[in-house]
Amino acid sequence: MKYVFVYGTLRAGEINDINLAADRHAIARPRHLGLTSLSGRLFDFGTYPGMVAGTHDDAAIQADQPARVVGDVYEIDDALLAVLDEIEQVYPGVDGLFVSKAVSLEVEGERVDCLYYPVAPGAVAGRPEITSGDWVEHRRAR
Repeated sequence: MKYVFVYGTLRAGEINDINLAADRHAIARPRHLGLTSLSGRLFDFGTYPGMVAGTHDDAAIQADQPARVVGDVYEIDDALLAVLDEIEQVYPGVDGLFVSKAVSLEVEGERVDCLYYPVAPGAVAGRPEITSGDWVEHRRAR
């Protein structure tokens, strides 16, 4: 089993709902650990968001205060990882919009090592920032 932090269309009720993705491929549904946030900034790509991890070396994400991105943590069956990589178009040896990265974060008082899918910092140039850090809230308000 692995853990994944999802912040955009993979969240429950969204177009790529992680639970429905598991159902479509006859994989066990993931176990929801809880809602949390991760240091970074969220940008609007139209029908989906892109997150840039919270680093201080990219002018596109500089700010006076650290920003947070809201998302859910799930425990997933190893087989679901390939499905998520396909949804995010993450392929070994291929530079794409999304990349797969690891992060340690706290959810419901427990520290877990998660995978998540940020975008390359340069990809957000000219994209509007979602200042709330919450894709679901932002999408519903549009």
